[in-house]
Amino acid sequence: MSLIKSRKRVADHGEVFTPAWMVEAMLDLVKDETERIDSRFLEPACGSGNFLVRVLQRKLAAVELKYSKSDFERQHYALLALMCLYGIELLADNIAECRENVLEIFADYLNLQASDDLYRAAALVLSQNIVHGDALTMRTRSVEPITFAEWGYLGKGRFQRRDFRFDTLTGMSSHTEQGSLFAKHEIFTPTRTYPPMTISELAAQEGNQP
Repeated sequence: MSLIKSRKRVADHGEVFTPAWMVEAMLDLVKDETERIDSRFLEPACGSGNFLVRVLQRKLAAVELKYSKSDFERQHYALLALMCLYGIELLADNIAECRENVLEIFADYLNLQASDDLYRAAALVLSQNIVHGDALTMRTRSVEPITFAEWGYLGKGRFQRRDFRFDTLTGMSSHTEQGSLFAKHEIFTPTRTYPPMTISELAAQEGNQP
């Protein structure tokens, strides 16, 4: 795989993709976290998803080890693993590729079709978690503040979503020694809290989100 798409993109945006061997070496530095289903990862310049794809693959391997005997739990915890991945990217074509690449890994693992509710729920999650914007300004391409969804699995097939502004979350560093994106989020007020939702209810929202 080429590490650049064009010299112009390198000059204009400093775009150079991380080779697979380096991705693996960097993730191995936090190996335990990459293999924890509910650990959250944010890639502030996610490109086409080199890091996020590999983190998801590691998380799904953990799902398989723990929940392979129950299709219900396997599916729901696989979705939780996906829900814990976040990315920001400047370039629109990279955003599309990143979402497609991550969704393909997820769909292949669970043998999903595009019409399946779980596939559509995952597409909804990625539309919210992989943001077209600038991590430095913390704003979207439409110059709105970047907002991330915090997803939690409540058990029995229900997920909870709460939205937080990225610039607010980054201000948490003085309040906590933990590195999690949403650690001690009770200090802050979510911009929106949603009622618990099932996979089917999440799927019904796919295509209706910005």
